[in-house]
Amino acid sequence: MRQNSKGPMRFPIILLLFSCSAMAGEYAVLSSGSRLHVDRHELDGNRVRLYNSHGYIEMESAQVVTYEPDEQAAPAPAPEAPATETGPVQPVVLTPMELADAAADRYGLPHWLVREVMHLESGFQPKAVSPKGAIGLMQLMPQTAQLLGVDPKDPAQNADAGARYLRELLDKYDGRLWHALAAYNAGPGAVEKYKGVPPYRETIDYINRIDRERKKNQK
Repeated sequence: MRQNSKGPMRFPIILLLFSCSAMAGEYAVLSSGSRLHVDRHELDGNRVRLYNSHGYIEMESAQVVTYEPDEQAAPAPAPEAPATETGPVQPVVLTPMELADAAADRYGLPHWLVREVMHLESGFQPKAVSPKGAIGLMQLMPQTAQLLGVDPKDPAQNADAGARYLRELLDKYDGRLWHALAAYNAGPGAVEKYKGVPPYRETIDYINRIDRERKKNQK
């Protein structure tokens, strides 16, 4: 990148009820429409942890619209082993592609789009830094990361912020993908200056490569 929206928490009573039971498994319904199957969840202020057998994923509780019980009957839970024997639950470490897909779901974007932007920006390298100072998976400039309120060196925050910024650009340009991609690559100022895609070879190649990926995913 060469260069911010979350509504209030909904259904607080449902969140409270399910955070207390949650042993039979449930579905967390995200604001993007996606449904994640989890064993249980726990609220911590304005954050929620979604647990499964491998650990947990943490996100803002406002991103979960509601929780739905798993319709399948769950077996009786095994007694919880003492922490001294099993150790604390470790967070799930997601791959760059998994981070891209989670961010895409969060902001209503196609998986292929966020994956391809991440691929072109950093080659899926979380520690990538460009000669101009862009950082991480989605190559956030430090000032852009500051405006979005994220730590660009954290892969999860970086992927989330990059997808959020791309969603905002698509909204800004009324869903015109080429304009949004040009703004992501060259900056909104360049798009405004040229009233469309700027005549920069790098930006044109960037758009063409992503457009080829779009066509492959439409077949």
